[in-house]
Amino acid sequence: MLIRILHIVTKMDAAGIETLLMNFYRNIDRTKVQFDFLTHRSEKGFYDDEISELGGRIYTVPAINPFKHQQYLNSLDEFFDNHREYKIVHSHINTYSMYPLRAAMKAGVPIRIAHSHIANVPFDLKTPFRIYTKSKLTKYSTHNFACSEMAGLWLFGREIASNGTFKVINNSIDASKYVYNEVTQKNIRKQMDIEGKFVIGHIGRFSKQKNHFFLVDIFHEIYKKDPNSVLVLIGEGPLQSSIEKKIEELKLKESVIFTGVSTNVNELLQVMDVFVFPSRFEGLGIVAVEAQAAGVPCIVSEYIPEEAFITNIIEKISLSKSPNEWANAILKLGNHKKKNTLQEINKAKFDIAEQKNELEYFYLNSLKELI
Repeated sequence: MLIRILHIVTKMDAAGIETLLMNFYRNIDRTKVQFDFLTHRSEKGFYDDEISELGGRIYTVPAINPFKHQQYLNSLDEFFDNHREYKIVHSHINTYSMYPLRAAMKAGVPIRIAHSHIANVPFDLKTPFRIYTKSKLTKYSTHNFACSEMAGLWLFGREIASNGTFKVINNSIDASKYVYNEVTQKNIRKQMDIEGKFVIGHIGRFSKQKNHFFLVDIFHEIYKKDPNSVLVLIGEGPLQSSIEKKIEELKLKESVIFTGVSTNVNELLQVMDVFVFPSRFEGLGIVAVEAQAAGVPCIVSEYIPEEAFITNIIEKISLSKSPNEWANAILKLGNHKKKNTLQEINKAKFDIAEQKNELEYFYLNSLKELI
């Protein structure tokens, strides 16, 4: 029997949550489990074509808007009224998962999963809205997932955390694709014209969360100490033009490479000497796992959950430390010799081969329990 799982997302672009879903989707047994997606953006997503090729369907509802609240609720109710085929709905929009899971419950969907992918979001104008939706979420979910203990505690609260009633699903990767390869490193560095450079790397959307302005300050300090340094930025996002402006003002333009969104992150990681991840908040930080899988030493902020500390090549520095202190810590890793970390990634259960079996089993078994 083939079952179709409806995943609730913002948009299927090449960001952390979406890339995680695609890792599962590519590897899961699609003769038993098929993924469909309900998105909140009308524009075409990065993964839309691949989803169609894999047999998935993509639906759209309007974006969540506090000023058009009822319109959004009506669109969800209408969707679930017209799609009674779904028995499992798996929502990935954090506190806002309350809304689609509420509509799914009204429509009689028996399995409703809230999945936390983030933690410790700082106060902003949306905070009251998040507090409200968070307080109602578990009223509508039947199962609660999280990418880390920290993410589960943040979204579901202490009572559920203390009862152990949320399940940690590791943000898994196809670890074998990331294994350090000296030949690949040399070839990609040659293509990028960065042979012989000290390469600092970062992967992430250009948003406040990822803290690119601080990252550029760190690189500025590194560059002053070692003008042979290069910063490679993988991703795109709303703050990119502001970051580019700052880089120009600091006269670093010739030493910073913007790759845009990439389909070969595993290869780009090979060129990095150090991966730097000064995020203001994270649910896990899957790119730190990817970097470790590639044998790249990592310097990360204190907001990266402990589950991401898989190997001995990752260390934490507080964001309260100065850019110069971060720079000194990064420069100390300049002579690190990369190694194959596949065994450590597998032992920590971050390889997709094991985790996809666990998720597949959950989907299939949860329906059997209803019969």
